[in-house]
Amino acid sequence: MYSFFFCSVEDLLIHDLYVLVALAEQQSDSERLKQGITQVLSIIDGQHQPWLNGMDLLEDAQQSKHLLSTGCERIDFLLQGGLREGHLTELVGPSSSGKTQVCLQVASNVAKEYSGSVVFFDTGNSFSPKRIEQIVGQLSDHSDIESNKLIEQVMNNIVCHPVFDIFTLLDVLHQLESKLRSQGGSKVRLLIVDSISSLITPILGGSGAQ
Repeated sequence: MYSFFFCSVEDLLIHDLYVLVALAEQQSDSERLKQGITQVLSIIDGQHQPWLNGMDLLEDAQQSKHLLSTGCERIDFLLQGGLREGHLTELVGPSSSGKTQVCLQVASNVAKEYSGSVVFFDTGNSFSPKRIEQIVGQLSDHSDIESNKLIEQVMNNIVCHPVFDIFTLLDVLHQLESKLRSQGGSKVRLLIVDSISSLITPILGGSGAQ
């Protein structure tokens, strides 16, 4: 027969609650313990999303996630419709394979087509306003005056933050979160880091940017 003795709340919490439930069932005088464990488990379950199987996750991804077009039909096709809001999409490739150009293309299209802003974290001085202007000009079929207004609108919707180490990135992300919470109505539709490898590699001890 097992007996229970806990010197503190910490002693109780470091034990496996499900094991304690099984042991408590064997005790005739452990009703209060069982009630306490039940309450703790209820609180823990309330802090987490319910378990989802594969079909649940697929339906959630297909139905409730808004898709953001990249502005390129072939890339949208590969992504089964575009970028999913709330999801992480990683673009991988060797140096000079066009990753930054894709990022600029996506930033331009999202800033043009969707209400909200695009936050672009530039880790290697790769952000090019001139290239954004060219992309928007190619996307527009309006007159020069209207095209200039569209370019200005897109530029205003893209916020570029130069960051050169992971700690600065994390700090800016925390600041961005606080700012969005305080502003309420403001919405960031897309967040781009170009590129994350140049921030992570120094921490891992490597020397390459890719």
